[in-house]
Amino acid sequence: MDAIRVQFKPLGKRYFFGVGNLKLTDGTKVIVNTVRGIELGYCVGEIFDLDEMQLTSELKDVVRIATQNDIESYEYNKTLEADIVLKTKSLSKTYELDMKVLECEYTLDRSKLIIYFESEGRVDFRDLVKALAEIYHTRIELRQVGSRDGAKVFGGIGPCGLIVCCKTFITEFANVSVKMCKNQSLSLNPVKISGNCGKLLCCINYEDDLYKELRRHAPDVGDIVDTKDGPAKVLSCDVINRNLKVKYVGEDNKFGYLKLDDVTFTPSKDKVSREEVDDDADSL
Repeated sequence: MDAIRVQFKPLGKRYFFGVGNLKLTDGTKVIVNTVRGIELGYCVGEIFDLDEMQLTSELKDVVRIATQNDIESYEYNKTLEADIVLKTKSLSKTYELDMKVLECEYTLDRSKLIIYFESEGRVDFRDLVKALAEIYHTRIELRQVGSRDGAKVFGGIGPCGLIVCCKTFITEFANVSVKMCKNQSLSLNPVKISGNCGKLLCCINYEDDLYKELRRHAPDVGDIVDTKDGPAKVLSCDVINRNLKVKYVGEDNKFGYLKLDDVTFTPSKDKVSREEVDDDADSL
């Protein structure tokens, strides 16, 4: 089945659409029918053969290649967004709603206005929706998003000194866990491992596969390893530089720094079973 990826925002999620009889290439602006309505997007990459087994729902075809009128309508809709956001913020204060209005967007035919907001809890925005509908005379949809999506709108500088990844290249957020931090021997101080959104840094996920693979062939803290000077207990393990800090068994004050290649050890049954569980979880 011939398909192509379509994106609606520069860093938005990419969706699959059928090509039909259209000649589409990378960057072609197209009109598609989504669950939100008629929208204008652009093709990313070239046409490819999509395995039907990968589909979780019916694949819709691209409606048509965007015309000049479509593009002008889209650009006009974009000019309205700033005033709508300001008006929505003003009304949310009037109704004393605890919400941070982020951005909004019209469908191409302006049959629906979607407003995105961030809030820590549930918000009763029924009165706000009624007020907005009376002003803009269209269907209003308020959609609550997470703190990461909120940070993506505002951007900022990350702890590395560069513009945050979600503002430069991330199109979909991956899960990041405290286990990944421990696996990389990172400090568990929330200030050091949290991004502008208050969640764990997305970049922690980038090297997790490497650390996971390296730790398969390295001892854990507390394991006993065999060295040329006798058995020793592992106090710390730097898998990147392949360094170990050990305390020799039976010696109260004898410590040492060794290379991983200079010791031998047998992985514990618990470690092997954990790796098997991790492999099963990754395959789901």
